[in-house]
Amino acid sequence: MMNWGAPDNRAVPFGSVKPAWGNPTSDNVATEMPTLPCIGIARTDGLRLRELCRRGPVRVWLRTHVENGWRPIQITTARISVAASEDFVIVGGHQDSWFGEAATDNAAGNACILELARVFNQHKEFLRRGLVVGFWAGHETGTMVGSSWFVDRHWDRLRDHAAAYLQIDQPACVGTTRWGTRSNVELRGFHEAIERRLCPGREQVWRRATKIGDASFFGLGVPMMTGGGAFTEAELKATALANLGWWHHSLECTIDKVDFNWMSDHLRLYGAYLWELLTAPVLPFQYAGVAAPFVDRLKELAPAGTAVGLDGALARAEQFHAAAARLDQAADRWRERYRTGGVKDGEPAEHLNRCMKRLGRLLIPLESTAIGTYGHDPYGLTSQTTMIPCLYDLPRLERLPQAEARWLLETKLVRQRNRVADALGDACSLIEGTLKQIEEATHR
Repeated sequence: MMNWGAPDNRAVPFGSVKPAWGNPTSDNVATEMPTLPCIGIARTDGLRLRELCRRGPVRVWLRTHVENGWRPIQITTARISVAASEDFVIVGGHQDSWFGEAATDNAAGNACILELARVFNQHKEFLRRGLVVGFWAGHETGTMVGSSWFVDRHWDRLRDHAAAYLQIDQPACVGTTRWGTRSNVELRGFHEAIERRLCPGREQVWRRATKIGDASFFGLGVPMMTGGGAFTEAELKATALANLGWWHHSLECTIDKVDFNWMSDHLRLYGAYLWELLTAPVLPFQYAGVAAPFVDRLKELAPAGTAVGLDGALARAEQFHAAAARLDQAADRWRERYRTGGVKDGEPAEHLNRCMKRLGRLLIPLESTAIGTYGHDPYGLTSQTTMIPCLYDLPRLERLPQAEARWLLETKLVRQRNRVADALGDACSLIEGTLKQIEEATHR
């Protein structure tokens, strides 16, 4: 495994090659645990080997010592509870690291989380929702064992009451000048408004959240976001896409790689994110932007989707898009009423917030996982980087001849189509029911 960075980078990387996300099960231990020996080498050595391979056959000698096993590990969690609600927002990052100072990965992130917890605890009387703090373990060697265990073992409380998840991992890396955020789409408008306000003039980049870092909450359906300093495209091109710094996962990850002036800006942004999430009467989520990618993706897949009845799922996606716009309009009206003090009744906000949490439970597993609600896709799964991963193989269907391989895949995809249609239909019903409840509550 050749390191990234500039051609003269001699840093040797540590790293895991375990695909299974979290603890393996009897279903995936035979297919998602590593079987090939792997070592990390410096980029200088890797480029030399690559050049030798271009000239002809190359033989190398390598020796690895592999130890796979079950071990007790510790995660650290805390909670700031509030009287107003059992709902909460999670802020987390990994407390384990590779050897050395691990300054950016993730000592800096842990320092930010501790400071945020300290400050919000001082002002908890203003909070409408609680704050759960998580320092995950088994991130590096276990492929997100700690955060996935937390989700599995606290499922009921998380499913009922978790509103959002802010991940903090590797903030304020030296040399980063842009602000980059990955989030579920419902969060995008809210956090980009904060970024424009607090970072005027700084280039901002956004990507839809995918399953990297401790993104263990997709199956559960909790919207997540993570943000921090980002390198420019030119810098990434010059360093073989070293988006976490050439020193990442090496002994060179020392404290001089942390930009402490930049970290203060990170803390202001993280604090502003959390303040809005924890104090807003109505959660700052928007759903028309969630619905549009469903419509776009199903239209993109439509030519290959005739055999599985995809047109019906597309119709439901379009219905959901219209319903989501109505929900956004209603939420905006109530936000303005609460902001101006024109209403004291908390019941409309409760209905809206309950609806938004439930929409996440329905749609995030659909838009962001192949496996669905009750499992974890393996790390680096290609389909998981696309919208509606469970339909990723649909274009392949029309290229297969009428034979067993096609019929097997078609059967699978019909069932996944049904999963998509059901979730979108349930989302429409949920929105319509919520709007009706609000109307009835305001006319009593």
